[in-house]
Amino acid sequence: MQTQLNTLHSMLEEHRREMRVLYNSRALPENSLWRGQPPLIEGGPAKSALPRSTLCRQDSFEQPYFAYWSQRLCEPLRYHRKLWEFVFICQALHERKVLKPGARGLGFGVGSEPLSAYFASQECEILATDMDVAAAERMGWTATNQHAVGKNALSKPQICPEEIFERNVEFRPCDMNNVPEEFVDFDFCWSACALEHLGSIDHGLSFIERSIECLKPGGWAVHTTEFNTASNDDTIDNMGTVLFRKKDFLALAARLKAKGHKVTPFDFNLGDGPIDRYIDVPPYRPQPHLYMALSGYSTTSFGIIVRRGANA
Repeated sequence: MQTQLNTLHSMLEEHRREMRVLYNSRALPENSLWRGQPPLIEGGPAKSALPRSTLCRQDSFEQPYFAYWSQRLCEPLRYHRKLWEFVFICQALHERKVLKPGARGLGFGVGSEPLSAYFASQECEILATDMDVAAAERMGWTATNQHAVGKNALSKPQICPEEIFERNVEFRPCDMNNVPEEFVDFDFCWSACALEHLGSIDHGLSFIERSIECLKPGGWAVHTTEFNTASNDDTIDNMGTVLFRKKDFLALAARLKAKGHKVTPFDFNLGDGPIDRYIDVPPYRPQPHLYMALSGYSTTSFGIIVRRGANA
């Protein structure tokens, strides 16, 4: 009986949080503010657009580098945080000058994302990884095409010619909670909204620390994940999807710095544009979708950039 009461209480609390987010969210912005937007601004990669680890915000979408990366990745330009994650990772690595011939890159939880193909097109040597098929089926990732079933799933001929892709990309199954010891000496590594699915906040943070150990001294790790914009205390933990808080990242940064790594400064400022103020609720829209409600909390994507210490 007590178990049933606890379950009911948990469900009611989640419903209360969902309704609070719904009531506090703004109405869908006028169509003219997002439909057919952001504007396609001609340009190229920026020299120094991402000096900080930061949140997904509307203003990023309206920079020339954003349209450049959207086109280069063959992704439609739109206000969506998944696109922001791809652009963030590409721009962060580009301006740190690691996307060059012969550089070794390690991707975690790559799913069907276009990043492996793009990095391969730059003659980087890529080891792309994802969970094994049986585990992905149990978690429902294969049903939604969010899992890479081998190397062929990552081929994007419109981004990278097939012969270059074949030469530069390898694929291996990998449990992000148990990264193989032989994964070493990479120039960079990345993941796009994968580490929040490792079972707990502690597991996600431990994965970031482990990923840095896969790098050469001076190598770069760039990861994006879910960030709780509603609370620095209450959150979702020990579930299929967790929400990281400001204090979680600050604690991680302290540990990494103690090990001799360099964590780019954090920018936790929330955007103030009309698309930033809109909180998408289930069923989620294809756009605009920068902030969303998840189990009663508002969340968006956060990108963290870490450089392995020279003597770490």
